[in-house]
Amino acid sequence: MRQLADFEGHWALSRQIVPAVGPEARFEGTAVWTQEGAYAEEGLLHVQGQTPMRAERRYVWDAELNVYFEDGRFFHRVPAEGGETGHWCAPDQYDVCYDFADWPRFEARWKVFGPRKNYEMISHYSRV
Repeated sequence: MRQLADFEGHWALSRQIVPAVGPEARFEGTAVWTQEGAYAEEGLLHVQGQTPMRAERRYVWDAELNVYFEDGRFFHRVPAEGGETGHWCAPDQYDVCYDFADWPRFEARWKVFGPRKNYEMISHYSRV
């Protein structure tokens, strides 16, 4: 069972984004969790046919592995043993499966679908 302290520190992050229509993209960068639960990732986003661009995201995690957007809105809860959860963000559904079987490497596989979005995003994390 994972707890917040397990994530603390620096991670290499590699992400593949596969849309139902359009060019694939990949993200290469780092992710950092602080002891207080702040999460920040930054790196380069490579989209086929475009110049690479800097990208970043920030979230806040709490001790129960609830994830919040920077503005405090609830996003989703990470299953401590791994597994599936989701988030409805009208009008689209975000479903994720966390796989901790190869800890301290892990994967988060998102499937996002709805009238505005339709893609899969696979993120691989490994300790630096």
